Amino acid sequence: VSLRGAVSIARRLQDPLAELVKIEPKSIGVGQYQHDVDQYRLGRSLEAVVEDAVNAVGVDLNTASAPLLARVSGLGASLADAIVAHRDATGPFASRKDLLKVPRLGPRAFEQSAGFLRIANGSEPLDASSVHPEAYGVAKKIVAACGRDVRSLMGDSAALKALDPRVFVDERFGLPTVRDILAELEKPGRDPRPGFKTATFADGIDDIKDLKPGMLLEGTVTNVAAFGAFVDIGVHQDGLVHVSQLADRFIKDAHEVVKAGDVVKVRVVDVDIKRKRIALSMRKDSGEGGAPRSGPRDNGGGRPAPRSPAPQQRQPERPAQQGAFGAALADALKRK
Repeated sequence: VSLRGAVSIARRLQDPLAELVKIEPKSIGVGQYQHDVDQYRLGRSLEAVVEDAVNAVGVDLNTASAPLLARVSGLGASLADAIVAHRDATGPFASRKDLLKVPRLGPRAFEQSAGFLRIANGSEPLDASSVHPEAYGVAKKIVAACGRDVRSLMGDSAALKALDPRVFVDERFGLPTVRDILAELEKPGRDPRPGFKTATFADGIDDIKDLKPGMLLEGTVTNVAAFGAFVDIGVHQDGLVHVSQLADRFIKDAHEVVKAGDVVKVRVVDVDIKRKRIALSMRKDSGEGGAPRSGPRDNGGGRPAPRSPAPQQRQPERPAQQGAFGAALADALKRK
């Protein structure tokens, strides 16, 4: 791994979103047939997903890089560069209103982007939340109703839940918006992302040569294709869980069971060191092909007990079939 690559990996651990936005979406593997579909439409879809993720999480205006700011709704590459240049020249932003001092950033861009930009420990406490500046009036009415200071009220769940949201509804802001403001005041600057789960790699398993069939390991799904899922188990070579080994039931498509990023338990089925291939299974039974077959059990010596020959049932004796001439001759002999 190069020095630049190592730094990128380390930054992904610190803040995955801030680092991954620097990579072109088309460079991130998203499926088996990624390069077979319309690249323009795929690029537009991926760009929209990245932008939605950035806006949902929010961006720290005083620490964000230009590539991250460029993904904020209402901004772009040129405005992001202008924000960073202004920040470097004049120092950190004290409030969201200071954005209007950035060259070429007008009221329209401010209106679209301000709610997604955060300023911690600024002159306005609400700048650290996702409450849009246009809704500060409603937030201050809520604060006044509690008879508290903004900073002391933010995070006080009991006091905020005691309020009736309908009291603060007006012709501009409806009940859903008021409820969102109350929720944000309850947990200001909350991160909507769930806790980051990582797989716990087994100690002493660092290379493909350390793997043995039957080992139970934990890993992270790195990619999913129609034929199975690739899992990182900490040996520099992802193992493959074939679609037939994903569950104890029939699976038509691997996407029904797993997705990229899932932490899963796997069992090593086979290891081909020469070809660097690792076969894994997520089945709870020990079968490698299908459902376990009934048959002779191990007699303790490592080999299956020999089968005893099946008893042959005696077939009842049947009288020999007689033709028409034979039947007539037998009848004539009886008459004599």
